[in-house]
Amino acid sequence: MLIQQIGNTLIDRLVPQGLANAATSFIECLKVNSISEKVRRGRRVVVKRRNIHGEQLADLANLYFHMSSIPIRFWSKVDDWKRWEMGCFKMLNGDRFRVFASGARAVCEEKLPGESRWDHMNRGTLTRQMLEAAAHEIRRAHQFRSDEFRGLWSHGDATTTNVIYNQRTGRARLIDFEIIHDKSLPATARHADDLLVFLLDIVGMVPSQQWLPFALRFLNAYDNLDVIAALKDQLALPGGMAWIWWGVRTNFTNPAKVKRRLAKLRGVIADLRHYRTVAAKRARQRRRPSITCQVTSAGMPTVKSRTRVIKESAKAVSPGMPRRLPTTR
Repeated sequence: MLIQQIGNTLIDRLVPQGLANAATSFIECLKVNSISEKVRRGRRVVVKRRNIHGEQLADLANLYFHMSSIPIRFWSKVDDWKRWEMGCFKMLNGDRFRVFASGARAVCEEKLPGESRWDHMNRGTLTRQMLEAAAHEIRRAHQFRSDEFRGLWSHGDATTTNVIYNQRTGRARLIDFEIIHDKSLPATARHADDLLVFLLDIVGMVPSQQWLPFALRFLNAYDNLDVIAALKDQLALPGGMAWIWWGVRTNFTNPAKVKRRLAKLRGVIADLRHYRTVAAKRARQRRRPSITCQVTSAGMPTVKSRTRVIKESAKAVSPGMPRRLPTTR
């Protein structure tokens, strides 16, 4: 406990100084893939190429993930990564955009129009509509089935940098499929982790007056209480080696600040199901009875209808006397 407290104190002191820059530089050196843009046949494409030492770096990162009990891993084998990258891109974006292999170590993807949520967040132009679009796209993606998981699909690295927003259409799309969740995890836990990764950027970077409304707008738009309930259990700072990855995820924001915000969000999520149940009940109580519905029990005429039938019967023309009396045999 004492060591952890000393470590947290050191982090609090070092993070504002230069740890964030040093860690960022270190992470940049460990890029498994390099990314560039080119123009092919008149269309701009993004070329993702596996670096020469990418496989070894991926294996090293996967060892760290395993030792830290972080349920994700890089695709280390080039062929496996290319298959997964192209398959996921085609599944989610193949309605309008193409993806194809380029040589033995590269994948070409048509560039999606728009900018990432990360860019908008850094410029201060992030809006609630953008968060809703991101939540809708992640929810849509979570409904696809995957042979790899033998169940519902998940991203594994759904940061704001990997969600592209097109302001002209109001549509969000997911990119970058280098990481995959541990296949032993149930779909609900994997989906909750995708939400967590997205929210950590908001928790770490958005100003104090906006971060919670933004987070709630995102969760409400995602609209799956089972996944959100699973997310609640993941909103806590990890111990041991795992805090390094969380530092990366939160852009090395002050851990005390992150801890306070996660506790606040966890409390709000705990009440979310209750609030929605109460709101639904109130909405049902406020509904007005339909004017086409019969107030009394089915088959029972009202007084007004009986009076109308009697009056109409009195006005009806008599059929007169029958010409022949009824006979019996």
